[in-house]
Amino acid sequence: MKLHTINTGLFKLDGGAMFGVVPKAIWQKTNPADSNNLCTWAMRCLLIEEGNQLILVDTGIGNKQDEKFFSHYYLHGDDSMEKSLSQLGFGMADITDVFLTHLHFDHVGGAIMRENEKLIPAFKNATYWSNEKHWQWAVEPNAREKASFLKENILPIQDSGQLKFIAEKENIEWQKNINISFAYGHTDAMMLPKINYKGKTIVYMADLLPSVGHLPLPYVMAYDMFPLKTLTEKQAFLEEAVNNNYILYLEHDPVNECCTLQRTEKGIRVAETFNLSDI
Repeated sequence: MKLHTINTGLFKLDGGAMFGVVPKAIWQKTNPADSNNLCTWAMRCLLIEEGNQLILVDTGIGNKQDEKFFSHYYLHGDDSMEKSLSQLGFGMADITDVFLTHLHFDHVGGAIMRENEKLIPAFKNATYWSNEKHWQWAVEPNAREKASFLKENILPIQDSGQLKFIAEKENIEWQKNINISFAYGHTDAMMLPKINYKGKTIVYMADLLPSVGHLPLPYVMAYDMFPLKTLTEKQAFLEEAVNNNYILYLEHDPVNECCTLQRTEKGIRVAETFNLSDI
């Protein structure tokens, strides 16, 4: 097995929304905001090369939305899905599986592309993986989360016939050396891959832990549907992670790709940060 970082670009989100009840005077020490109170975040996907499979975890925001949509999120940076894959010698058609942690636009937007007036899978030869509970949550969204679940990102996947569901069962073995955990605080039935790699466990954190700056327990996003659930899930996961020396792969941290954890007087905090390629 080989793991590769796939950078798809940077975007901006409101700092207050990203840190919930935590005051700006505190969170801006780790994630400084611009004059509009916006912080920069990564959209860092993961490519798993295993045998004949090329498994892509999440897809970034994509490029099919209109100018008005993108004006809200200030996309910047030189990276893209196509560029990152090309640097590894791969193309979009080489991807065999697309694993979607959840269906918010910054995670699934790149799964679908626009071809003239048609919306088609960006990865034409891939099987797309979600789970039935989260899929139903996304296609029949509540009013608060509706803006994150865009039909043009989701329904064409099902229409393509390339969609399959993973059973909603904690720590289920999805592929060899890849187990799946579920989290329900950020959105219903978000999936977190736990990968056995070089004798270590690497966990793709999605939105359970967007960045190193979110390690303290009260640092819960205002975007989360069930923040108290996130709090308990994060606390349980951090205990599991520090006890088992997990490596956390951070999807949204603008600086740090990976980290390990340690116990401190203030609670569980970062021990080391490093790139995936350093493992």
